[in-house]
Amino acid sequence: MDTHPHVLVVEDEPDLATLYATWLEQACSVEMAYDGNDAVDAIDESTDIVLLDRRMPGLSGDTVLETIRERDLDCRVAMVTAVEPDFDIIGMGFDDYLVKPVSKDELTSIIDQLVLRSTYDEQLQEFFALASKKALLDAEKTDAERRASQEYARLEDRLAVLRTQVDETMAELLDQDVYHRLCQDITRERIS
Repeated sequence: MDTHPHVLVVEDEPDLATLYATWLEQACSVEMAYDGNDAVDAIDESTDIVLLDRRMPGLSGDTVLETIRERDLDCRVAMVTAVEPDFDIIGMGFDDYLVKPVSKDELTSIIDQLVLRSTYDEQLQEFFALASKKALLDAEKTDAERRASQEYARLEDRLAVLRTQVDETMAELLDQDVYHRLCQDITRERIS
């Protein structure tokens, strides 16, 4: 995912979709779909993040989400909906869930969070691929052969760098998740 993620806003209220797009246009490339059918047609490999309403005419957001996961598309999905969460969300394949109304700060924060999670996934994939190679070489080569190999030394160095990056990203994710949930709890308490 690049620094300007491609975001698809799926919202059946055009004014609200336009508002979300306006909030995000500085940091993202934004596309809009106004119903589930248009969303399914618009989502492809270039889509990094989908902001998805659950309740729409035609295909529901739940069905759009199932379609995204069935297609095995590598994008993050945040449900942005007026539907209060219930236990049915446990089996759903979304990455985050915001209950409307949402603020500009909440929306931009969720985009930042999803971009960060994607970075973490990429870091983890590279880390595990290199760790697997190291484990194989550790099993197949002698200590002397490993010490004599410049490639093996570079592999160990890259693993050390990745381990630090993964740890730092994880710490940042945890800090943001705690902050994000705290803000949601405070907002809900004010509304109650």
